[in-house]
Amino acid sequence: MSLKIFLNGAKGRMGQAIQFAAKDMGIRFCGLCDVGDEHITQQLKEADVVLDFSFHSATLPLAKQAAEYNKPLVIGTTGHTEEEKREILKVIQGLPVVWAGNYSVGVNVLNWLTAQAARILDSDFQAEVLELHHALKKDAPSGTAERLVEIIREKRNTPEEKVVRSREGLVGERAEGEIGVQAIRGGGIVGEHTVYFISKNERLELTHRAADRSILAEGSLKACQWICGKTAGLYNMEDILGLRG
Repeated sequence: MSLKIFLNGAKGRMGQAIQFAAKDMGIRFCGLCDVGDEHITQQLKEADVVLDFSFHSATLPLAKQAAEYNKPLVIGTTGHTEEEKREILKVIQGLPVVWAGNYSVGVNVLNWLTAQAARILDSDFQAEVLELHHALKKDAPSGTAERLVEIIREKRNTPEEKVVRSREGLVGERAEGEIGVQAIRGGGIVGEHTVYFISKNERLELTHRAADRSILAEGSLKACQWICGKTAGLYNMEDILGLRG
């Protein structure tokens, strides 16, 4: 029996890519929802898993419905405020949930490599993150870039106040322990992320470039397959790929 997915954000660029990718994966949709759609309760009840690729403010209401009907949830939406994140985390307690800023296999290997580099290289190697996306992307920095920054912070015990999101004006010398993150927008760039570790005499660059958003669609559908039957908890692609630890 094929997996039945309720997809939120079905008319968006990612939503359409997910529907296309599902054709080759034996997956069907019991519900396709986007802005303005109503009467979705019955469709959601029939789902094996709920998949969200919508807008940051739409995730919390969907998470509440998923919790009401005890449905596994996969969140691919980015750009949530800190308050929205806190409220979503409260609501999804007791559910199996995959929440990732990027569902590409390659990006999640980049996350793992970044963690190793941040752990091995000392503070002489200053960390910077650069991300590039298409002109229509609404949030900046990207969820993937924010995750890369979070990984570096965790490995180096760096407080949030040391993160600098873009620079402007007479900023002075680069502060010790600072982590910089910059965003570029233009054209049809699907997604590119580079992590720099820069010392006085050498530079390590870790880069991932996406050529087609199908990699994200396929990864999110694999997450939907993986999460069904799992115990309650918050998971990400590192769990799915066995990269934990």
